[in-house]
Order: sequence, then C-alpha cells, then structure tokens
Amino acid sequence: MAGGAFVANDGPAPDYGGRLTLSVLMTCFVAASGGLIFGYDIGISGGVSQMEPFLRRFFPHVLEKMAVAKHNDYCLYDSQALTAFTSSLYIAGLLASLVASRVTKAIGRQRVMLVGGALFFAGGAITGAAMNIAMLIIGRMLLGFGVGFTNQVSPYGQSCRSNKWSSSTSILWK
Repeated sequence: MAGGAFVANDGPAPDYGGRLTLSVLMTCFVAASGGLIFGYDIGISGGVSQMEPFLRRFFPHVLEKMAVAKHNDYCLYDSQALTAFTSSLYIAGLLASLVASRVTKAIGRQRVMLVGGALFFAGGAITGAAMNIAMLIIGRMLLGFGVGFTNQVSPYGQSCRSNKWSSSTSILWK
C-alpha cells in the first residue's frame, strides 16, 4: 500500500560505526549546494528581471511599456525574449534531470557533480559577461543543465552518509 505515514519500529537502528569526518562534511556541503544554487537562481532572476538597468540594456521595449503604462501593471512584462530568459534555465534543468540518471550510470556520481558544477560555473560566467540576449539565454541554459545534473545526484549523495548523522545533515539539502 502506498503511503508512509507510519513506519514499523524494530528497535534502535544498528550502529555501523560511521564517523563525522571531513569527507562526510564535504559530501553534505556539495550535496547541499545542489539545492542552494537552484533556490538562489529563483530569487536572483526574479529580482534582476525587474531592475531598470537590466531592462534598459537587454529589454528596452519592456521598459518603454512600463513608462507608458498608467495604472495597470498587468502585462507590462509581456515579452517573448524576457520569458525565454526566465524559463530557459528551468527547461534546461528539466531536460538535464531527465538524462542525468543515464549519465550518472555511465560516468559515476562524483563526475556528474563535477560536470554539473562546471556547467553552472560556465553558465554564470557567460551570463555575467553577456552582451546580448542570446548570451543571456545560452548562459541560463548552461546554468539549468548544471542545476539539473546536480539536483538529480545531490539527494542520492546525501543518502550515502553515515546513519548516525543522517538526521542532522539532511536539512542541508532543504
């Protein structure tokens, strides 16, 4: 039966002798960063897409619509390019998470975490140095691929921790 509200208790969990080592802490830190970068991007992209200097440089037509609007703020951001900028990360993240399990099986979890981090780093660099909308969208897609790969692998990486420290370190991914 599906569910999981109640779990049979067979007594205390066995102690496997796991210790809180530097390796365990680093694994938890790297796994937590997988969830952190996704949440950070949600907050940043929402704020940046409303900033006047950003709109003036990349989406001047949206800024012009804002200047003309008198009372109704609805549909001020009706721009296909701005929508592509915002959603490209999420679409790329979805696509990456769909293929990440096969890539993980082929090259391993650690390499997938490194690839995801490298993709995220490259996406951040391209987005930070963007001169036009195409560079913004390509950078956001690389960010999405990095988030998709790391978010697919991060929870599994945290589940491989010592049983003794599971509850105290699992909050890091949230």
